[in-house]
Amino acid sequence: MLICRAFTPHQLPNPPLTVSEIGFDALSMSFGHGALLDETGMQIERGERVGLLGRNGCGKSTLLRILAGDQAPDGGEVLRRKGLTVAALSQEVPRELSGTVRENLHQPLEGIEAHGEWENDEKIERIARSLGLDLEENVAGQSAGQSRRVLLAKALIQEPDLLILDEPTNHLDITAVRALEEILERWQGSVIFVTHDRAFLRKVATRILDLDRGKLESYECDYSTYLVRKEANLEAEEQQNAIFDKKLAQEEVWLRRGVKARRTRNQGRVRALKAMREERADRRDKTGKVKATLQEGGRTGQIVMRAKGLTQRFGDKTVLSGLNLEIQRGDRVGLVGPNGSGKTTLLRILQEELAPSEGEVLHGTNLQIGRFDQLHDLLNDSLTVRENVCDFGDSVQVGDQRRHIMGYLQDFLFTPDQIQGPITRLSGGERNRLQLAKLMARPANLLILDEPTNDLDLETLELLEDLLVGFSGTLLIVSHDREFLDNVVTSCLVFDGEGHVRESIGGYSDDLARQAQLAAPKAADKPKATSKKGKPKEPQARRLTFNEKKELEQLPAKLEQIEATKESLLAEMAAPGFFKREGEAIARDTAKLEQIEIELAQCYERWEELELIAEAQ
Repeated sequence: MLICRAFTPHQLPNPPLTVSEIGFDALSMSFGHGALLDETGMQIERGERVGLLGRNGCGKSTLLRILAGDQAPDGGEVLRRKGLTVAALSQEVPRELSGTVRENLHQPLEGIEAHGEWENDEKIERIARSLGLDLEENVAGQSAGQSRRVLLAKALIQEPDLLILDEPTNHLDITAVRALEEILERWQGSVIFVTHDRAFLRKVATRILDLDRGKLESYECDYSTYLVRKEANLEAEEQQNAIFDKKLAQEEVWLRRGVKARRTRNQGRVRALKAMREERADRRDKTGKVKATLQEGGRTGQIVMRAKGLTQRFGDKTVLSGLNLEIQRGDRVGLVGPNGSGKTTLLRILQEELAPSEGEVLHGTNLQIGRFDQLHDLLNDSLTVRENVCDFGDSVQVGDQRRHIMGYLQDFLFTPDQIQGPITRLSGGERNRLQLAKLMARPANLLILDEPTNDLDLETLELLEDLLVGFSGTLLIVSHDREFLDNVVTSCLVFDGEGHVRESIGGYSDDLARQAQLAAPKAADKPKATSKKGKPKEPQARRLTFNEKKELEQLPAKLEQIEATKESLLAEMAAPGFFKREGEAIARDTAKLEQIEIELAQCYERWEELELIAEAQ
């Protein structure tokens, strides 16, 4: 749903912290199985673009609803600048949209006196053009991707002070995602967003907020640097917990010895032990990672599927026009193109769920198909989580082992209460995890995945990538996640939106680079520079300057010095006493190691650059 509102002065009490745009203090929120928000606080400055990260079900969407004023917290307060305007976009696409795109974009501008009718129309045209929207199209019955664009446009058109976006790239095609990136990079207000799209995150975020076990931690850096710092923090936490647990175990042994512990002079030590017990009981251990394996079916024939002359029409619209296609065993194919261009339609035809208007599909031998559906149509809302995976049984076959459904689903991070409960209580990411659990409970040699990455947290997304890379069967994947496609597929079917499909070797970035190269004017078409005598000049190779030659000579010694510094610091950090120091000292050395890693990478990159120039001379 879309929310836009201005917050009035009475909503801003005398705050205990200075609020630039919006902030919150001692915020708490629980839903039965633990605190999603555990007395946490943070604030967002004007102009910041904040990426909010965390596991599925950790409370990201809840926090965004609280910031939007759509949900009240159990405790704490949200502090907003006087007159702050907010527009929020939830990850769920409502089904009750109606009217034309133009009418929907006019709604948020009604009653705004700052703009006249002409200015509003001009703004509507501009936003619609940037997101590829047809203003006269009726929104009822649109695809999820098209509806998503309309809702995004409704949020953007108001130019709010704070834009709250929950999975804004879900169901958007790559063209729309890149357009959104450009819009947000120019955005004058503040943005806080949740996304699984790593390329989008790298492009847009200026700060990362990490929500982990009810607490928020701010990383004043880009996404790539955040990954390094987060890993270092988790390692430091594990070391500190191990030291604490060892000390607690020693004290428990001491207390069980009895007599000495009861002496008056040792009562302080007993009280300290009780405090340690309470601290250990309150500790929320790091959530485990999803444990999963893909079950591979028997070997298929060399030809998995063959399509001849496929044409598909819906009324006057042709989405496929005379497509010939051959899928061979082991192919890893990504389907890429605008929303509504026929990607899902082709998958349905290939699975013989939809008869084509013209042409035929031939299947190879011994096909065992595993499917993933972007709209969760493979899940039954009337059944519990466990029933969706194993019907009404109590176990699943995983390879040569029979596993109880409770243990199997706990490997996918579902709690016992969730496993026995209805799937209507699951978040979008948890539903996707459930679909993966259902998919992996059965052997397959052909996986057909339609937008499998939507709503997945980044750790589960990376696990899915690893599983698919190791899968020896055949893959057909529809995805708008550029990094996912680059990491998994070896070829792409590129849909142009007008019924035509072309094949391209490599991932999405390979095709993008190839198309840019083809679009660039060829050197042969350009007029050649001539000398005074009228003869064409030969292009001159770039040569190293004196300073660059000197730099190249010095780089090996510099790299050795940096490597030595790094090894020395790693040795200090590996010492038993390192994590007994103050937290600030640990953080300082961790940050120093990150800086050394960055400097090292820059030096190697510079060395390679200078070597290439030297070789070309």
